[in-house]
Amino acid sequence: MAVTVETLEKLERKISLSLPVTVIQSEVDARLKKMARTVKMDGFRPGKVPMNVVAQRYGYSVQYEVMNDKVGEAFALAANEAKVRVAGQPRISEKEGAPEGELAFDAIFEVYPEVKLGDLSAATVEKLSSEVTDEAIEKTLDILRKQRRTFSQRAAVDAAIDGDRVTVDFEGKIDGEVFTGGKAADFQFLVGEGQMLKEFEEAVRGMKNGESKTFQLSFPADYHGQDVAGKTADFMVTVKKIEAAHLPEVNEALAKSLGIADATVEGLRADIRKNLERELKFRLQGRNKQAAMNALVEKAELDLPNSVVQNEVERLKEGARADLKQRGIKDADKAPIPDEIFRPQAESRVRLGLVVAELVKANTLNATEEQIKAHIEELASSYERPEDVVRWYYSDNQRMAEVEAVVIETNVSDFILSRAKVTEKSISFDELMGQQA
Repeated sequence: MAVTVETLEKLERKISLSLPVTVIQSEVDARLKKMARTVKMDGFRPGKVPMNVVAQRYGYSVQYEVMNDKVGEAFALAANEAKVRVAGQPRISEKEGAPEGELAFDAIFEVYPEVKLGDLSAATVEKLSSEVTDEAIEKTLDILRKQRRTFSQRAAVDAAIDGDRVTVDFEGKIDGEVFTGGKAADFQFLVGEGQMLKEFEEAVRGMKNGESKTFQLSFPADYHGQDVAGKTADFMVTVKKIEAAHLPEVNEALAKSLGIADATVEGLRADIRKNLERELKFRLQGRNKQAAMNALVEKAELDLPNSVVQNEVERLKEGARADLKQRGIKDADKAPIPDEIFRPQAESRVRLGLVVAELVKANTLNATEEQIKAHIEELASSYERPEDVVRWYYSDNQRMAEVEAVVIETNVSDFILSRAKVTEKSISFDELMGQQA
């Protein structure tokens, strides 16, 4: 029998379904009989509970399950016969006026849209380029040295300067009351490295061992501690110890401590350059890939299936709750998060996913085994034992799927850039690394 699909609005469709009552009842009876063989009830031996008692206790729930299963099967068969691509879950409701001996239902659902890809030759994409400079290598070398610095106590007459490690006692009050987290003893921090709020650092800078000072500190309005955000506190701080920092020399010993195979100063700088160039490459790929994707979506035309967008909204909300839970927020899993917060992001993701899928299909841009292998080997090359990392990827289907998705994105990006009008822009290493890819 031919299936009739009624168009309601844009992507919304309706299919009418019918099921013989005998099919439902037959399956209900079969499940209840199976249940009766193992069900336990007070006053009866296992497997000896009369069928009418089992039906009275479990009949409604079993019938509900059977109805859901059978209607779901009927909808799947009808959608397959009508050759419609169903997006999300259908809304199924029973309707009146069914012929005797039958149950009738309406299934309202959305279908995936037709995606019209635009003319990429008319699109303009800004492609970034950059390079690792000697200055970037020296900055990275300084970071590595700071990570391995040692400290020695300063003389009593010396004042705290940037780079020193200070040990202090402090107490902060708002309206005369000590607030949570506003008091500490033997607290250590590095002056001038942004570990404390600017006003706190400015107060301690120039102080000597044993000296005390009072000062006011205004917490920013967006401070993570909501109880004090936007408020002004009165602080008293006492310096108990000042230690000067000592950075290791740039020599073979430093190279050896960092595990550099060629344990020379030249080998150390070469290794830093290699790692920075790898990071630079991935950062550039990310930025250029995003620019290409934006151009692709801008030229495409499609309607968004609301059900798929809502599923993405829910996924983003669950991710947000998981993040809150990881931060120690109480009852994070019950936190009320309005859909509107994530809807623009969800719509953007769904739109991009549908357009990319259409482009991949239309131009055979799927990832090849050789591309996947090459990408994994590139990722593994930065580790001490690359072969172990390669095995780690190949041992898990989810990790392999993630790699495949990245390779497909690269194929799509390369395809777009090969057809669009590309304008080159060179930016500094610091500018690129200081921004999110």
